[in-house]
Amino acid sequence: MTGTMLAGQRRLTRQTLEPMDATNTSHASHLRREPGTALHRQLFMVLRDQIAQGVYAIGDLIPPEDALCARFDVSRITVRRAVSDLERLGLVEKRPGRGTYVRAGTRPSRPRPSFGLLESLDKQARETEVTVLKVETAPAPPAVAEQLALSAGTSAVHAVRLRSVKGTPMMVTDAWVPREVGQNVTEAELGKRALFEILMGEGVKFGRVIQEVTAVAADPVLARLLRVDLGAPLVQLVRVLHDRRKRPVQYITIHFTGERSRVLMDVPAEAVNTTGAGQIVHDLE
Repeated sequence: MTGTMLAGQRRLTRQTLEPMDATNTSHASHLRREPGTALHRQLFMVLRDQIAQGVYAIGDLIPPEDALCARFDVSRITVRRAVSDLERLGLVEKRPGRGTYVRAGTRPSRPRPSFGLLESLDKQARETEVTVLKVETAPAPPAVAEQLALSAGTSAVHAVRLRSVKGTPMMVTDAWVPREVGQNVTEAELGKRALFEILMGEGVKFGRVIQEVTAVAADPVLARLLRVDLGAPLVQLVRVLHDRRKRPVQYITIHFTGERSRVLMDVPAEAVNTTGAGQIVHDLE
């Protein structure tokens, strides 16, 4: 579960499903029928996205099983599994004898603009529970060593954590820190303070930050920790933090599922016409 280089690697991308027309029950199914594309997960994603977009508003009754079976040419078992996944996420609720309704609070909110990365990290630390899975000093993998400007084989502090909300796993963080700034990064300290707070306690003043967002498939370890299917699509966020002297002081890889979390960018006006607002990089030769 090591980090990846920020450039020059192949990317796994999630193929999106064509949205369904909620007013048309006669069109052909948009679900793909190929190995590795489970029908119930595809149907789940279609319904979830329609709820998020407001096609089915709060309090609305979603189509009954028979209608979904006919619309997507799937079995009743497939529909029930998809709806159960929606219910498990709290997006819908079944009312015996009445049907399945969209629950209140299922539309994603748009947080107020943040004041920066450190504030968002602090908010994340306060709103989640942390489980420290590993803390060790070990040779940094080549890709990590390169990003941290370390010589090949140099040891660094490695910390893996799981962050949850009310018992539901939200993300796995895999961080590497140079030994000279990571002396106090211990299991005990990580149980009490966020990693950025520990580094600030060591005198680190954060400067430049480089971030990359990609899509990957869940490997066995991530699938178990995040409670998703093996091969399920995950968002991978790789972040390299530097100090004010432009030294890299942290390399962190974050994995989470798009079903429970999302990336929000707040771009200031002065960065709109610069690459500071982010850019899409293509890795085709």
